Amino acid sequence: MNSNEQLIQRFYSAFQKKDHAGMAACYHKDVVFSDPVFIGLKGDRARGMWKMLCISGADLRLEYDKVMADEEVGSAHWDAWYTFSKTGRKVLNRIDATFQFRDGLIYRHNDNFDLHAWAGQALGLPGKLLGGTGFMQGKIRAMAGKSLDDFLKS
Repeated sequence: MNSNEQLIQRFYSAFQKKDHAGMAACYHKDVVFSDPVFIGLKGDRARGMWKMLCISGADLRLEYDKVMADEEVGSAHWDAWYTFSKTGRKVLNRIDATFQFRDGLIYRHNDNFDLHAWAGQALGLPGKLLGGTGFMQGKIRAMAGKSLDDFLKS
């Protein structure tokens, strides 16, 4: 296993333990993170998002596999099981991650998952019916962004 594969392993092992500081230590100071909900989070905002998820994820459980990397890019797959706090609904989110590395750290991190499927699980019938629409996805992003803003202010 090369050093970037070990870095990805350290990141997800820390996440399994809800060790947001350990996760943050894997990130370059100028990291940029994106997924279908949180788009273009930079630096401390990206690290803060993971801290928020670790702290708020009381029943969060995750498994990861398919870790691959070379000197420039990498990838992994991870599954997260948790209760969505706003509705109390159980979620299984299946995520494919890609990474770019700089200075021995994660410089770019992109997670990809089916936001419509997530919305159906997390929001119930409204998510199933409207989760694929730009309107509902915009509401989900706005709600998540506000939660992150509130968390970072506290």
